[in-house]
Amino acid sequence: MAPTNIYAGIALGLGGAVLLVACGGGGDDTPAPGTGTLRVQMTDAPACGYDHVYVTVNRVRVNGNQDAADDGSGWVDIPVSPAQRIDLLSLTNGVLATLGQTALPAGNYQQIRLVLSPNTGNSMANSVVPTGGTETALDTPSATQSGYKIIRPFTVAPDTLTDLVLDFDACKSVVPRGNGGYNLKPVVTAIPVVVSGRVTGALTPAEAGAAVYAERGGVVVKSTVADANGNFVLSPIEQSSTAGNVDVVIVPVGRATGIVRTVPVVAGSNTVVSTAGAPIDLPASTMRTVSGTVLPVSAQASLRALQSTAGQAFTISTSFANVTTGAYSMSLPAAAPMVGVYSTTLPIPLAANGAAAGKYTVEATSINGQVQTQAADISATNAVNNFAF
Repeated sequence: MAPTNIYAGIALGLGGAVLLVACGGGGDDTPAPGTGTLRVQMTDAPACGYDHVYVTVNRVRVNGNQDAADDGSGWVDIPVSPAQRIDLLSLTNGVLATLGQTALPAGNYQQIRLVLSPNTGNSMANSVVPTGGTETALDTPSATQSGYKIIRPFTVAPDTLTDLVLDFDACKSVVPRGNGGYNLKPVVTAIPVVVSGRVTGALTPAEAGAAVYAERGGVVVKSTVADANGNFVLSPIEQSSTAGNVDVVIVPVGRATGIVRTVPVVAGSNTVVSTAGAPIDLPASTMRTVSGTVLPVSAQASLRALQSTAGQAFTISTSFANVTTGAYSMSLPAAAPMVGVYSTTLPIPLAANGAAAGKYTVEATSINGQVQTQAADISATNAVNNFAF
């Protein structure tokens, strides 16, 4: 199935999200009185170290009760027929793949389940292709039985088409095992598109493939990768009266990090931070690594590298500890980050914060939510940071 690039008015973008949008009319599938139409689509945020991440979707389920059991009442199925094998990494920068749609009773829904087809025999319905490696089966036991559970309230109005977009963050969802295998531990978030906007920009073509994040308080709310021309789209980002603007963090390979502070997000609108005529061009930087282990391996830790500048800590990279060995590694710029404040006048000037060059905080979070942090200095050499829970 060929994915479709959609952004009409206030439409979307898995750094990762389930997106909900209501619009008038049901096309040829006009629902009966008291019913609406639910359409399910999928998108993705970038993956780390993989050329392809394939999942095969055969069904989506919704329920009005967030506590409904797998075999409980109230489930409505949106069949995906035939089952669709989708490369998540083709669904970035606002690209969507439509899974299916169905009429269902109007009302409030709380729970979503994404059900994947199992790997059978030599057929890999779900798999990963590591960069420079061969296709390897992706272990998804719960997804092929009860499905992955997502809690996000949404409403289906009578005589209305509601779009539900499932947004994987493949970077955070694929967890390597020490034996060369991989587990799928999905990271999926939810955003109502009707209150969402987007942020776009351009880097130089030499910065193609750069990771680009929209962050609030150092927490990534949307991510993507710059395309072959250096262009990027962060969509959707929820407009928030409490959380406010976002900071756009740009992390190319072999260049300094770029940070544009206080970028406004306006529902139904696009905020531009740079253009092809005035792209963000970051200076060269040596890349060094922060690596180590997180033990015991049962901690199944997630990690992120934070860099403090302009009075705020920003996420620069994320990783998982290997579920068999506990090992992890993150590649980070040693140069000073380039920081500026959003302005409608382009280009936005960025200035180096020399005091932050090579200085990071590594944060490890266990599967039980325990958090440990350590300082890491890569200004002159690689750093080793080991954690014990």
